[in-house]
Amino acid sequence: MGISNTEYFSLFVTTFVLVGLLTPLARQFALSKSIVDNPNQGHKTHRDPIPYLGGVAIMIGVLLVSYGTALISDFTIDTFYLASSVLLPALILGLIGLWDDIKNLSALPRFIAQTVAGLFTALLLVNTNTSGNPTGSELIDTIVTIVWIVGICNSINFFDNLDGGAAGTVAVSSIALAVLALNGDQSVIAALATVMAGGTLGFLIWNKSPARIYMGDAGALFLGVVIAVLTIRLDPTTDQLVGSFATPLLLLAVPILDTTVAVLSRLRRGISPFQGGRDHLSHRLIRRGISRRVTAFILWGLSALFALLAIWISRPNLEYERWIVYGAGALWALLFVFFFATDDE
Repeated sequence: MGISNTEYFSLFVTTFVLVGLLTPLARQFALSKSIVDNPNQGHKTHRDPIPYLGGVAIMIGVLLVSYGTALISDFTIDTFYLASSVLLPALILGLIGLWDDIKNLSALPRFIAQTVAGLFTALLLVNTNTSGNPTGSELIDTIVTIVWIVGICNSINFFDNLDGGAAGTVAVSSIALAVLALNGDQSVIAALATVMAGGTLGFLIWNKSPARIYMGDAGALFLGVVIAVLTIRLDPTTDQLVGSFATPLLLLAVPILDTTVAVLSRLRRGISPFQGGRDHLSHRLIRRGISRRVTAFILWGLSALFALLAIWISRPNLEYERWIVYGAGALWALLFVFFFATDDE
């Protein structure tokens, strides 16, 4: 399926506008039904109740544009299945997240539900041979895919702790993913990534600091599954195996860093990793006197830096590809040491 640059731009603009219009409607509905995030726990940093359901607007926008495009274009059955194998598992996780937003589930049942759904998605991808970067071993492919999808799904959910933080970072990753897929002639992945970028930026209008609505678990889990699946479905155009395996990690380096710092910090203090806390990257930067708005820009900037490195190593005949990957890994490690060394609370 060939898609022109004009059609990609149309996908982006349509999703951006649609989600931008749906989000205030979701906000009004959430307020009318008192589906809000109350600042009633110690790790909450906002002062007034903020409505949820922004994730519902994202899901509706992404699904409508994706399947609407499929109906009016020359999508084949195989292409339609390819899109559905990404979007339908994400919808299931999004609905589980919506249930949590409304019923306010405790951490353990929520994590179990997310993990079971992520496990199902991973097994589906491996058993239908639709996951990217196969290692040649079905067992290893299965384990890596399960760990990746479950991990990124929860990582994006963890990362949604700052106004605009998760939405902006997923937008950056989606734009880079679209560029990489375009360079590799993977039009379906490029189209879905373009739709994701438009949807998250349309939502960001309302979610940037000071946020007027949150995406909630519905949005975070939906976005987490889509971006996790797209990154492993991507076939990087790198020359070396190390670059191929590094590409997904670079695209999501900052959410992975945030989760690693938060989880290890909690284990160090002898508390549950599933317990909320003010130990994420955003909280640590804010405690250094940086405003919430600037903190968001710092995290977006770091995401963009790693995303640009992912695009850089995709260039053909790049002699120092391996050293760029090693340098990116060293930078990630330095950032980990910097954040982990700061105060947890």
